[in-house]
Amino acid sequence: RRGRGGAFPSGVNATVAGAYTCDPKGDPGGMLTQEDDVEIQALASRGWSISAIARHTGRDRKTIRRYLAGDGSAQQQEERTSCLDPYRPYIAARFEDDPHLLLSVLHRELAAEGFNRGYSSLVKEVRRLELRPICPSCKHCRDKAPTVEIDHPPGEEIQWDWLELEETPWGEKAYVLVGALSHSGRFRAVFCEQTTLGHLAAAIHPILEGLGGTARSWRVDRMATAVIPGTDRLNPRFAELAKHYGADVAICPAHRPQRKGVVEAAIKYLTRSWWRSARVDTPSLAQGSLDRWCAEVADRRRRDRSTVAGLAEAEPLRPLPPLPFPARIEVERLVSRSALVAFEANHYSVPAAYARRRVIVSVAVGEPILRIATGAGELIATHRMAPAGAGQRVRTATHAAGLERAVLAAFTTKAPCRKKQNRPPSERALAELAALHNHDRAPTVSLEQYAELAEAV
Repeated sequence: RRGRGGAFPSGVNATVAGAYTCDPKGDPGGMLTQEDDVEIQALASRGWSISAIARHTGRDRKTIRRYLAGDGSAQQQEERTSCLDPYRPYIAARFEDDPHLLLSVLHRELAAEGFNRGYSSLVKEVRRLELRPICPSCKHCRDKAPTVEIDHPPGEEIQWDWLELEETPWGEKAYVLVGALSHSGRFRAVFCEQTTLGHLAAAIHPILEGLGGTARSWRVDRMATAVIPGTDRLNPRFAELAKHYGADVAICPAHRPQRKGVVEAAIKYLTRSWWRSARVDTPSLAQGSLDRWCAEVADRRRRDRSTVAGLAEAEPLRPLPPLPFPARIEVERLVSRSALVAFEANHYSVPAAYARRRVIVSVAVGEPILRIATGAGELIATHRMAPAGAGQRVRTATHAAGLERAVLAAFTTKAPCRKKQNRPPSERALAELAALHNHDRAPTVSLEQYAELAEAV
């Protein structure tokens, strides 16, 4: 209620008057928080009346009067007895064992020991008394954990990471290797079929070409192609790859993605701004669309009174070697019925005898020759590679002639057999069966023949 004539007490402005939305009788149990206690003491020191303070805080006047008299401080309220007092040592021990223990599990354990309150009472008391400790392992992994800006000098560092796409328009899982300059934020990305070292080496070179060179240091997380799992040691082949480009390698601490926050932000931006709305049907179309988007959209972002492209052009990057690292890409493929093997949106022929069999396609990074071998390592075909995504069909004359002979040999004008016809054993089959039975049995002697021999004697 307001004062006489609707006027507010002296010292209460219109802003405070707009805060009179709480029911003075809606005081929940006469309890005030520590912040409310401090506020009413400050208002009282300014000369506010108890009624004005009650209207401003939405509390009952008796509660305000009691707190101002020092009889209902928040300290006294928090020290009141709790239904969990007999069980607090056990609760502390359980939270020490597992800081993430579910309260439903804790309630079930306490109920077995005589706790007669409901689950909601347990949750309320645990929160009020702040019994659950903060897990030190998870504290720095949360989004609200404190962070610090890391200074990245120009040309000092490139951050690498994989983006995994579970669902694609072409129906197969895809992996995108993203490389981002830590100083300017410019990034480039390449679609890959797998995350093997061969695919990694094949994708790194075009990314570095798009960035304009390589930085002095590469920062990676603990991906298996770069770091031996369970250790802090580099994969020997990845170490050779880094030495090929003259770059040092820095490994991020375990479970600390913030340390490579530039590439993490680039992946989030790429996924939301391009991938979610990209109209692509094949990996080659996706790669072309991604390259155009990086140059026309991502590089034009504003950065420090300039653009990402402007800052990147000023970075002193090292020149690249003339050829990429000589790694080898090996993938398994199923040969089609027409004796063709698919690789990078092109098709390559094999002998007709290997149709519907699994083979290994092998390509050395930077070489134009494609080799196809069996699982045992037997080389069965060699082709010159067509441009990736060209949709070409590469078939040698020998393979074409062999396929034609196989097709003609299997050609027939007969109708396919019906599944439900009655075809009992033929006379020939029955004769063969009888002969088989006679061959298995011992020869029999007739008694009539014995009688004839006896009469002759």
